Amino acid sequence: MRRLRKENLRNLFRESKLSIEDLIVPIFVDEVAKERKEITSMPGYFRIPLEKVTEEVKDCMELGLKAFILFGIPKKKDEIGSEAFKDEGVIQKAVRSIKHDFPDAVIITDICLCAYTTHGHCGVVKNGKILNDETLKIIGKIAVSHARAGADIVAPSGMMDGMVKTIRETLDIQDFFDVAIMSYSAKYASNFYFPFREAAESIYKFGDRKTYQMDFHNSDEALREIELDIKEGADIVMIKPALAYLDIIRRARDVFRIPIAAYNVSGEYAMIKAGIEKGWISKEVIYETLTAIKRAGANLIITYHAKEVAEYLRS
Repeated sequence: MRRLRKENLRNLFRESKLSIEDLIVPIFVDEVAKERKEITSMPGYFRIPLEKVTEEVKDCMELGLKAFILFGIPKKKDEIGSEAFKDEGVIQKAVRSIKHDFPDAVIITDICLCAYTTHGHCGVVKNGKILNDETLKIIGKIAVSHARAGADIVAPSGMMDGMVKTIRETLDIQDFFDVAIMSYSAKYASNFYFPFREAAESIYKFGDRKTYQMDFHNSDEALREIELDIKEGADIVMIKPALAYLDIIRRARDVFRIPIAAYNVSGEYAMIKAGIEKGWISKEVIYETLTAIKRAGANLIITYHAKEVAEYLRS
């Protein structure tokens, strides 16, 4: 077996290869901030002021990164997250700015209410319960407002039943037939999300999200979720988190012939960064980790390591 592991032969026989084109860059767009603000629990990652979002995209494009997923931090919140679907909302403004300067950039917009609501949950709340169907009406409005601004792909992340069907029908009625849907199909109620909640100011004020996000003990359920979203019109399905759920990515790849995205989430990023800073692991772990996600079967990887890996791949 060692014959094909010689230094000048190894690359020829690699079964999985990570490329810059596989990576999607998350950007936190802050409507209030005037300067880039480092996220305490995500060393080296920043909230980007709305006025400087095109500068961030430019830096990424120069590294060969062309796909971005946007998360908004609005200037104000309310019970139903109405800032999320306003045409002059933070994401809508960001999309228009980016598309004006970089029309070839692939812009994906996260569709969820958690960062826009005073309670921090991903849907409409009544008497301490997250209401599914009432939330669907709002996410349909958000999708249309993002499409109108110029988004290429919308990505519902709230794990409401029927969210893909609602968005597809709403977009089509408004003649946005070409806007694709990347559904957070198998999104687990994970403990790896905590740094994100600081980054997006989306900490929930009561309870948890276990009544709508998946139980991390379950695997078959993920395949049912994915199958339902495909039937409802999803163009891309996502597994989140990635690193602790490689088995789910592999099972999905074996069953479904559809593009699969994996979200290398904030807690995974923070652990690796902490290990590197302590000197316990080397920076090579970043590349190894993303290669493992690709090897498991992901076509696309959303990762906070994107810029570092792009520099590594270009070197």
